[in-house]
Amino acid sequence: MTQEILNTTTAFLKEKGFQNPQIGVVLGTGLGQLVNHLQVEVEINYTDIPNFPVSTVEFHSGKLLFGTLEGKKVIVMQGRFHLYEGYSLQEITFPVRVMKALGVSSLLVSNAAGAINLSYKKGDLMLLDDHINLQGGSPLAFKNVSNFGERFTDMCAPYDANLNKKMLAIAKENEITLHKGVYAAVVGPQLETRAEYRYLKIIGADAVGMSTVPEVIVANHLNLPVIAVSVLTDECNPDDLKPVNIPEIIAVAGEAEPKMITLFKGLIQQI
Repeated sequence: MTQEILNTTTAFLKEKGFQNPQIGVVLGTGLGQLVNHLQVEVEINYTDIPNFPVSTVEFHSGKLLFGTLEGKKVIVMQGRFHLYEGYSLQEITFPVRVMKALGVSSLLVSNAAGAINLSYKKGDLMLLDDHINLQGGSPLAFKNVSNFGERFTDMCAPYDANLNKKMLAIAKENEITLHKGVYAAVVGPQLETRAEYRYLKIIGADAVGMSTVPEVIVANHLNLPVIAVSVLTDECNPDDLKPVNIPEIIAVAGEAEPKMITLFKGLIQQI
């Protein structure tokens, strides 16, 4: 990771029309429909962006979009990168650094996750209030990290309190159930064993997934206010565990997506 690499990518996107964005959005598994509400001005495949990783997951589309949403200039990542695809944590979070360099002042992240807290139900949404990093590394663990921000980044409040407060109010207004909880990030791509689900519950996780935490760490490194919401696609009860059904997980995410879109649009309007 060098300043030169970051500058090359940023200059390329500016030339393509990514001018003066205010908000960055990262869309997770099964949550790509927000782009239908975006007045798209520029759309670029990740494969065409210098130094960008390329999403290898079949239900992640792999496009960077720029346009207007709720009167704001927004960059949307339609498809994200994961540790389980073989990328490094620095590669996964490179787009966050690019969005910040282009000028975004807030970052909104979504993901699909499994409910560890069994009072949360399939199809519910959870606002991330805190997280547990079980991915075995840090996106800040590279030699020249201090060239990009404070090496020893404080994480006492990784999710922006002001944005969270706004999001909870929007959920209440729209009668959307929005739990508040702790997200555990694991490597994947395998799902968890019964013993692992019990362990996650013991250490305080309300939900588990394979993304988001690296991007949030880098947002904090860059002093970029960040918020994240999980769609809870399955209930992870170790005493009644069924084999994983990926098509069902994608379907549940799709059904919950209109609620996520309402929350994100409402928040973008207020930022």
